[in-house]
Amino acid sequence: MSRDVIKTENAPGALGPYSQAIRANGFVFAAGQVGLIPATRALIEGGVEAQTRQALTNLAAVFEAAGTGLDRVVKTTVFLQNMGDFAAMNAVYAEFFPANPPARSTIEVAKLPAGALVEIEAIALA
Repeated sequence: MSRDVIKTENAPGALGPYSQAIRANGFVFAAGQVGLIPATRALIEGGVEAQTRQALTNLAAVFEAAGTGLDRVVKTTVFLQNMGDFAAMNAVYAEFFPANPPARSTIEVAKLPAGALVEIEAIALA
């Protein structure tokens, strides 16, 4: 079984000792992405909608670097700083997964990296 580290400049680099993604045993396991703009590493302005869009765009870039895409995602986990943002996040999320969306868990958390309002991690078929 191989274990390949995935890295791309088209998504923010890791904020700690972890990889953007790992490809192993037919899957790609992507670390959580927040709404950081890759070029500046600044959190995008515009609230949870903009941050959700940027987080999913970042995930798409990581999966593209791994040779797969959002259409092959089988599971996501969404971390929200405030569950009151669920509807707004969900509306943007639906734009990225319009048909046959992956399984998903959504969890409210006390705090996220970089002061983010949302973080999304995902697993895709390689």
